[in-house]
Amino acid sequence: MDFEVRADRRPQGPKKLSRERETYLLLVDQGTSHLDACRIVGINDRTGRRWRNGRQASGKNKAAPPLVETGPWRYTEDLDPTAAQEPDDAPSRYLREADRIHIADRLREKASVRTIAAELGRSPSTISREIRRNRTVLPSGQWYYRPHAAHRRAVRRRPRPKIGKIGQNPELRDFVQLHLTLRWSPEQICHALRRRFPDRPEMHVVHETIYQALYVQGRGELKRELTRALRTGRAVRRPHRHSARRRKRFPHPMVMISERPAEAADRAVPGHWEGDLIIGSSSRSAIATLVERSTRYLMLVHLPNGHGAAAVRQALVDTVQTLPPHLKRSLTWDQGAEMAAHHAFSIATDMPVYFCDPGSPWQRGSNENTNGLLRQYFPKGSSLSGHTRDHLDTVAAELNSRPRKTLGWETPAERLSKLLATTRQ
Repeated sequence: MDFEVRADRRPQGPKKLSRERETYLLLVDQGTSHLDACRIVGINDRTGRRWRNGRQASGKNKAAPPLVETGPWRYTEDLDPTAAQEPDDAPSRYLREADRIHIADRLREKASVRTIAAELGRSPSTISREIRRNRTVLPSGQWYYRPHAAHRRAVRRRPRPKIGKIGQNPELRDFVQLHLTLRWSPEQICHALRRRFPDRPEMHVVHETIYQALYVQGRGELKRELTRALRTGRAVRRPHRHSARRRKRFPHPMVMISERPAEAADRAVPGHWEGDLIIGSSSRSAIATLVERSTRYLMLVHLPNGHGAAAVRQALVDTVQTLPPHLKRSLTWDQGAEMAAHHAFSIATDMPVYFCDPGSPWQRGSNENTNGLLRQYFPKGSSLSGHTRDHLDTVAAELNSRPRKTLGWETPAERLSKLLATTRQ
């Protein structure tokens, strides 16, 4: 530890050596020896002993308690009153001081972690985790394990509740809150943090940490109203449930998905699309969605004239004709009546249409997932007739600029741009 020893060595009088005391106690707690800690902070050996052990009254000097309770049993008794009353042979979910002394002795004897775990009746992962968490690491990279210091650290970490990682770091909290307001998922935020701050582990969290900060009451790390920005918009967590509903079988003769080329199934070749409608309140309005299987690029189709077969066919033809030829290979749809004119669509665009099996929405997984994302912008039960074409383009552009896990955390727009650049070459 780098510590600048004060240049003024005269007696401090009534001044408190608070900086030296804090550093000394921190070094001792980390396992540094008493003499080494005194040398680092620039104090006398007797001063360090007095800070650590206290002093008795003598003459005009009053008695002073130690600055830190050095006996591990005192920490345990204060923080866990039942622990001091348990007999030594009683089972405990926590490692005791005697267990840590045994670990230290066996480590000096070069015993393996599994051997130590078997002797203590613990899991090997418990022992390896204890050594990793509570050992003292030197600047050179070497480490040693001191049982009493390790026990003090473990007992101090035990009390609950604790402030989470997001609550301790204002910069991290602001980053998470900003991207939640942009409707990023917690997992997208976590990977964005790792890409933006690769060398700062204090800015790295897992997505469950964000969910805990939102849902666990009493932590107060993130604003509760941010739950509305999540995909579900729920204020409380609920178990997963299947919400897919069976659709009516399409009556018109059609080409089934089993006859679709293999290149579409493995997403190796771009240009294969999945399509569907999202329906407004009372089934009076709708928006058509097209998702490219390879890049997950989204196109929203405006349907101002309703979502009957003729209106959907014409709107899809107008949209698909804006694509280059190599991006018009096939379209996969469910068996909804809006695709009754699929033959006319294929003739106008030279793009075959394949239909999913009844009640099998997973056969258009990319499109189903995207429709779920769109419900943040177009909630179920709301009218979709008031959304203009410009607004639909804005929503599509926002979704196409979000990083996707399945794309290696690239955005659909980036992946499509790379694809088009390669094709031009």
